[in-house]
Amino acid sequence: MQAKDTNRLSVLRSILTQTLNASKTATPINTDLQMLAVLRKSANASRMASEEFKGAGRHDLVEKEESQLRIMEEYADGVETIADEDIVAAVKGVVDKMRDESVTIQMGEVMKRVLAPEILGEKPVARGDVAKVVKQVLVES
Repeated sequence: MQAKDTNRLSVLRSILTQTLNASKTATPINTDLQMLAVLRKSANASRMASEEFKGAGRHDLVEKEESQLRIMEEYADGVETIADEDIVAAVKGVVDKMRDESVTIQMGEVMKRVLAPEILGEKPVARGDVAKVVKQVLVES
């Protein structure tokens, strides 16, 4: 990198390493959502490391981790996913349909129906985001 942005270079190397390592397992990274999961996991690790460094008084390392965290979040924001409002609408629609059918409403069954190909299965959505919305909707009802 000609700009000598060492933090960005470090983040890119880390992501490439994680992708290469994943390619050697049974679950290689094939989709944008899987890459988003890697980015979120790395960002979480940087957040935790930053907190550890703050507690240890290592402000030089805190700045480095926070800089890398900003870069990872920038990359993660570039991955297009479904808006939360669309997920909420889909979940509420499934729950209402299940009530009409007089089916017992359980988290697993709602998740299975929401993530079916005809509802959200073919769209870029993280399962964790859907699970949060399902929990929220089931608590509200």
